[in-house]
Amino acid sequence: MDDGGTTGTSRSRTATVLLTGAIVAVALNQRPAVVSVAPVLGDLRADTGLSGVLAGLLTAVPVLCFGAFAPVAPRLARRIGLESAVALSLVLLAAGIALRLLSPVALLYAGSFLAGSAIALANVLLPAYVKREFRRPGAVMGLYSASLNLGAAAAAAVTVPLAAALGVAWRGALGLWLVLALAALALWLPVAGTGHLHRRSGPPPTGAGSWALLRQPLAIQVTAYIGLQSVQFYSFAAWLPTLLADAGVPVREGGLLLGLANAVGAAAALGAPAQAGRMRTQRPLIVAVAALYVVGLGGLLFAPDTGTLVWVGAFGLAQGGGFALALTLIVLRSATPMTAARLGGVAQCLGYLLAAAGPPLLGGLHDLTGGWTWPLVVLLLALVPMTWAGWGAARDAVLSEAAPEDARTPAASAGRGAPEHH
Repeated sequence: MDDGGTTGTSRSRTATVLLTGAIVAVALNQRPAVVSVAPVLGDLRADTGLSGVLAGLLTAVPVLCFGAFAPVAPRLARRIGLESAVALSLVLLAAGIALRLLSPVALLYAGSFLAGSAIALANVLLPAYVKREFRRPGAVMGLYSASLNLGAAAAAAVTVPLAAALGVAWRGALGLWLVLALAALALWLPVAGTGHLHRRSGPPPTGAGSWALLRQPLAIQVTAYIGLQSVQFYSFAAWLPTLLADAGVPVREGGLLLGLANAVGAAAALGAPAQAGRMRTQRPLIVAVAALYVVGLGGLLFAPDTGTLVWVGAFGLAQGGGFALALTLIVLRSATPMTAARLGGVAQCLGYLLAAAGPPLLGGLHDLTGGWTWPLVVLLLALVPMTWAGWGAARDAVLSEAAPEDARTPAASAGRGAPEHH
């Protein structure tokens, strides 16, 4: 890990460790506000009377925000500085979590909207900050990716047990994650500063030219792979504890199993980008991810209460490796850093908007059919277009900067090497 920033300033080893810790602390907050809903969804529905579709929206609303508010982050960073923008995202996240503590059901959705908007900002800002501050940011980005999974794992595994230990109901269980957001803010401000010195060094606003990339099939395939892979994860995260509870698995164990999936996913997320960077084509990884999804979803379809650890573990490997691979494809399919930024903005925006449809769709299918067979069948069928898109996105080619036609330039691709910021 380089101890100097890209701005040319030197940094002591202690300062580097503290800064890395602050980055990890922020990353740990980027999933709990979403994932913590699933373990308490049964109690929440019993208390509020929400339908499956409306309950699924509690997970879908933040994911919609991930896509809708991603273009705001670069503009905000240029106006107030990357550091201040990250701090603002933590303040908004804390406010969103706090709103969900209040009684009216409408505030559940308002809090989810605010939390999702805050996470959308951090999703874009934190990698940009890492890239600016570290000359060789690969190790830090690896910790960042793993921390996303670990935060989700913690939210899934400990929300119900911790709430039970403290004697609080489902609202209090969701509010417990306010402490983590405030702790991250308290660590971030003194370590990262306010960003006045770098106010103009943030990423440029996403221009209209970014959307022109979608004239190229390669960009469409990368975007589709990210979106369909995210549909799998957020649908699974929203409904796994309920699915297992309906199969006779205690709610507490369902949350722990969802935590296990995310913990296993963190290990896969650490390894997949490095492996992908060493390959001319990532198609073997695309196939491996699809096969793991089939094992996990197929097992839950046919034997949810038998071999559950195997099915959940397989799904965890698939989602962790698949998400990291999806992010890596953005870089590998881009000839320049600017193209990678443009493709990343487009793919994240559309991908998360697509992913937001997953939880309410599965909730509606469950209510309509009275079981989990058809929701799981839909997820299995969705693997077909996901794998097709991934197969195309994993070929040895890069996007064209000037022409709408899909450019196949293996020679340029061979000179890129492994992406340094994964």
